[in-house]
Amino acid sequence: MSARADTPSLIRGILAWPGLWPAVRLALVSAYLIGGFTKLFDFAGAIAEQEHFGLRPGWLWAALAIIVELGGSALVVAGRWVWFGAGGLGVLTWIAMLTANNFWALQGREHFMALNAFFEHLGLIAGLVLVAMTAVKDKPA
Repeated sequence: MSARADTPSLIRGILAWPGLWPAVRLALVSAYLIGGFTKLFDFAGAIAEQEHFGLRPGWLWAALAIIVELGGSALVVAGRWVWFGAGGLGVLTWIAMLTANNFWALQGREHFMALNAFFEHLGLIAGLVLVAMTAVKDKPA
């Protein structure tokens, strides 16, 4: 990636730091890593979570979530098949948005909280798309 000419030199230096790109990819998927390991080590809780949101059979959805969260994150962090890892995480996030953040069916404080979470997740999906686009375009290490 390269910074535009109108970017201050200090910022260009920060953005050019070799460790920034891997750190950003790790930060982007950090919630998925935590979620995947939490589900893995408390599979009964993961099943209950899936069933709470109407996803049945819960064991299947929990297993898929673990595979996508950990596998997709590993691909994004490793910089390999980023499009596949980020795509899987994006689809998982989209499903979660529609099932857990149904702001259109809520009122009051719950409506506000679900609306906010919905659009935070939409922004996360956009970040995943950007990291995949960048990986295809620039092939950063």
